[in-house]
Amino acid sequence: MKKVLIANRGEIAVRIIRACADRGLATVAVYADSDADALHVRLAGEAWGLDGDSPATTYLDAEKLIAIAVTSGADAVHPGYGFLSESAAFARQVTDAGLTWIGPSPESIDLLGDKIAARQLAASVGAPLVAGTPDPVASASEAVAFAEEHGLPIVIKAAFGGGGRGMRVARSLDEVAEQFDAAVREAVTAFGRGECFVEQFLDAPRHVEVQVLADAHGNVVVLGTRDCSLQRRNQKLVEEAPAPFLTDEQRERLHRSAADICAAAKYRGVATVEYLLSVDGTISFLEVNTRLQVEHPVTEETTGVDIVAEQLRIAEGLPLSVTATPAPTGHSIEFRINAEDAARGFLPTPGTITRFEAPTGPGIRVDSGVATGTVVSGRFDSMLAKLIVTGPTREIAIRRARRALDEFVLEGIATVLPFDKAVLRDDDFVNGEVLNVHTQWIETTFAERIPAEALRPEPEDAGVSSSWIEIDGVRHTLRMPAGALAVGALSGALSGVPSGASAADTATGIPEPGVVAPMAGTLITWLVEDGSAVAAGDPVVVLEAMKMETTITATSAGTLHHTSAPGDAVAAGERLATLD
Repeated sequence: MKKVLIANRGEIAVRIIRACADRGLATVAVYADSDADALHVRLAGEAWGLDGDSPATTYLDAEKLIAIAVTSGADAVHPGYGFLSESAAFARQVTDAGLTWIGPSPESIDLLGDKIAARQLAASVGAPLVAGTPDPVASASEAVAFAEEHGLPIVIKAAFGGGGRGMRVARSLDEVAEQFDAAVREAVTAFGRGECFVEQFLDAPRHVEVQVLADAHGNVVVLGTRDCSLQRRNQKLVEEAPAPFLTDEQRERLHRSAADICAAAKYRGVATVEYLLSVDGTISFLEVNTRLQVEHPVTEETTGVDIVAEQLRIAEGLPLSVTATPAPTGHSIEFRINAEDAARGFLPTPGTITRFEAPTGPGIRVDSGVATGTVVSGRFDSMLAKLIVTGPTREIAIRRARRALDEFVLEGIATVLPFDKAVLRDDDFVNGEVLNVHTQWIETTFAERIPAEALRPEPEDAGVSSSWIEIDGVRHTLRMPAGALAVGALSGALSGVPSGASAADTATGIPEPGVVAPMAGTLITWLVEDGSAVAAGDPVVVLEAMKMETTITATSAGTLHHTSAPGDAVAAGERLATLD
């Protein structure tokens, strides 16, 4: 390999560009219209436009990607994660074009990407499993029948999905049909296929995974475990390695079954085998991700193994550079820095980053795809960067993480930074009580314990002038509205009326009742017909932004009249319907 096209965007594209540079490989970036000035575009050796601004017309368009690879003279393609990274069809198209695919074989992707086939393979090697349907279920009624036979809760999962999308949990029989329809809809949107299967759901489980490397020479090496239990909407937010509070027996069982599954699949590449671990110690195989994981850096930091470099070695036909499971050195925690407002239920927050200053210092690593001035599109994933903090012990890593989060400055849009800081103050996570932290902990325990007000973004410097004064030898910072030294502006600031505005200008009337978009996104479906009567709190419409669905409820009772249609792109604050 001499030149690699990176069929992705954001921080993972940047990560791969840097790994290729370390190995002396040239790189080709691709970009959607809104990514034209993105960091990965600036760092690559060359960059080619994809002539579009939706996932379907850009990073999911296999023909465009391969045509650019061939035209640019690239001889290999790295898919990153997400998008086409787990598409066997894309892998075949790449190899059919005479290019090297930096990933597992299409056959392995087919086998392990099919969650039902993967379950059957796991069972054949003795991996632990809970009860599930042997095939995709054809309708919501079949999902209800499974729940009646095996009990609740159940989880409905996209057979060809991953990353938590197309996955819904039903805790009562009357919500099974709704969750089944939502899972199918998400699966079609995210993966192009809507088949779903059903299995028992381990309530309040931890999410533990095993990192595996396998080469073309028959070597299968486990690098270690990670705990990824801190999730919201089945999307991971905080991960750490090695997974804490496992017994030696549990760790050995996880390592052995993960290696056995990959060996049985004749796997070649980087894989993550995921499990659920219940409070009573029950372990159940979840799935195999046939790609690089978002959280791979915590394993790199605690093992000294460059996982992306290993991917490149494997693709070149070289043996792994590591021959046995390395003993972990220290402890590492990763925080996904997402453009989401935790105070508003983790709603996506596209917009422009006006200030980005990453922390530095011992044990601090930041993998970022953004910088000051980056415009964050609502059409793609919400993750902006990853903060990875490592220390000789978990306790020291947590202390460093507090310091790093305090140093992190990201303004212009709301992010999860206030949530991360709150997690590091919570006894369940910090004081050896991680066994209490599970995949629903954020929506349950944490949400009840931490008021939304505590998760609001900190005030920004926009419109604020800062200076300083020394009093008795101590330096103090003064902050006031910009231009407030002007008498008129100062009086206006003190009265609450902006400079140049009258009190009448700021008066507000009673708003017209209706349904308003809480964020920019795409209207997916109406849950009630036009002209229907609704009550306050009724779910009425589903929006999608940054690859997440959000259900919007009616704020008051009345008769609903649609003013937007499915497929419409809507702005934050835009009225979607009126309520008479």
